[in-house]
Amino acid sequence: MDETERGVLVYLDDPREHRTRRHKTNTLERVNGDVKRRSDVIGIFPNEAAIIRLVGALLLEQNDEWAIQRRYMSLETLAALGENGEVRLPAIAN
Repeated sequence: MDETERGVLVYLDDPREHRTRRHKTNTLERVNGDVKRRSDVIGIFPNEAAIIRLVGALLLEQNDEWAIQRRYMSLETLAALGENGEVRLPAIAN
């Protein structure tokens, strides 16, 4: 336990407002709910590639939504964690 203490407690280096978000699973539960809801509408998939396309599209959509509308962690506090102090949003998929 002594050898792994630093790895287990590394999240304590993050800003306080980020720590509370790491303990919640709301985001993951929402994504899983969306995947289930949309796959239930389709019912039977013709092949595995169709499932991967659906889930991939949902994850891209969710990523875009969180990057622009509901910043999960603010860019300002994320910048404080980086080495160069600059954080930019990723390119949005069209």
